[in-house]
Amino acid sequence: MYDVAIVGYGPVGQVAAGLLGQRGFKVYVCERMPDVHQIPRAISLDHEIMRVFQQLGVVEAVEPYIEPFTNSEYLGADGQLIRRMTMVAPPYPQGYTPSMVFTQPPVERALRARVAQLPNVTVDLGVEMVALAQDPEGVMLQIGSGGQARTVRARYCMACDGGSSGVRTQLGIEMQDLDFDEPWLVVDVLVNERGLAKLPKVSVQYCEPQRPCTLVIGPKNHRRWEISILPGEDPAQVATAEHTWQLLSRWLTPDDGQLWRQASYRFHALVAQQWRHGRVFLAGDAAHMQPPFLGQGMCQGVRDVANLSWKLAAVLQGEVRGDAGEALLDSYGTERRAHVRELTSRIKGVGVVICERDVAKARARDARLLEECAGQVQDTPRQDILPRLEDGFLSGQASAARGGLFPQPWLTGAAGARQRMDELAGHGWRLVLAPGVERAGDASIPGLTVVALGSADDVEGVAAHWFQRHGCVAALLRPDNYVYGVAGTAAEAAALCEEAAAALGASACIA
Repeated sequence: MYDVAIVGYGPVGQVAAGLLGQRGFKVYVCERMPDVHQIPRAISLDHEIMRVFQQLGVVEAVEPYIEPFTNSEYLGADGQLIRRMTMVAPPYPQGYTPSMVFTQPPVERALRARVAQLPNVTVDLGVEMVALAQDPEGVMLQIGSGGQARTVRARYCMACDGGSSGVRTQLGIEMQDLDFDEPWLVVDVLVNERGLAKLPKVSVQYCEPQRPCTLVIGPKNHRRWEISILPGEDPAQVATAEHTWQLLSRWLTPDDGQLWRQASYRFHALVAQQWRHGRVFLAGDAAHMQPPFLGQGMCQGVRDVANLSWKLAAVLQGEVRGDAGEALLDSYGTERRAHVRELTSRIKGVGVVICERDVAKARARDARLLEECAGQVQDTPRQDILPRLEDGFLSGQASAARGGLFPQPWLTGAAGARQRMDELAGHGWRLVLAPGVERAGDASIPGLTVVALGSADDVEGVAAHWFQRHGCVAALLRPDNYVYGVAGTAAEAAALCEEAAAALGASACIA
């Protein structure tokens, strides 16, 4: 029997297989596609996802295919600047550029190559999950291939099989509509030097009522357009090469580049009503879909499996048992569903700015946005829009830091070399102490690592600034880098650890 079966081997399934596989679990993955998609679908990621890639050990392999995201300028109904989305200024809180664009196929190959190094992970390509059943001890998958069927059994199953998820369909889990449904054309072009000279040097949101559209500057010469399909237009006709070039004529001609992909989509805002069904969990597009205006689709899927993987690991390793284990697994859906709903609401808010079709209302929108900033458009970092976790496996305290993502400062190691915090402290539970704070007692959290920050250790002052901003001297971090809770004194830090240990049902004292 496998520990975990993963249905679907896109980027979300790849990350899940890597996170579980490198912890030694026996993992089975099935995927109907024999290879990665050769066209880009996702185009953006952020520093939180790079931190997960760091945990997987693939940062160096993916870096050649990643570049910083440019600013995004929002142009109003009459072409004036009405908003600018940027990234936070250095020093970067997670140790990486906060917002990035990437080329998906080679990044997926790098992730798959990492998983291939794990002998305890079995990857089955070109097959399909045709049926699923559960009992109190595990999940049985019927795997079809070439007219033959066989059974694979695992203790738990993760459905990472996309928006048309067969697992979700078989379980009868419905998707809740969050009231966004619009047809758009997505176009990827490999632009030559002549074409690049014609294009803006930043990404642009054209908030024009006649036809809202987006231009994203991808890596190297990759440029993406997302173009609204108007009422009465045939999405299939719009997606032909001839019609696509007509829509691009404002910027380019066929002599300026090569169409890489053009496809019409409906941009949805959907979230699964259940994220757990017994021993089966939904993740990625199987659990949610959101409009692409902040490029968070793949990021949300990676957050899902980073959240679920450490919780499954704790249960599979026997660190958390019984009711505590069930509560921990239930917290996955509680945390991620609320986070997805809130972020989707904020993304829809961005979409409302972009997609206004009434000319008078669009001009009123522009005037309102400019009035709010007294006519001087201010930079809005993309990361400021991301919410924190509000409910779930978190301390009972009230704190603005609780449920947020803790930074990853650059630290000086034993030999004086700069290293990111996770490279020194690992990826389990961590108690991070501000300079001058002594550890008070031991706590029974399995695998707890104490990170004591000396004044010279925090090279750029990232952690020191975080502690100062939140008025605390200690933070207890979960394995997914989210803050379980904070403390104002060493004694409060010890009590915080005991609270987490009790919630985990842990009994063995870990030094």
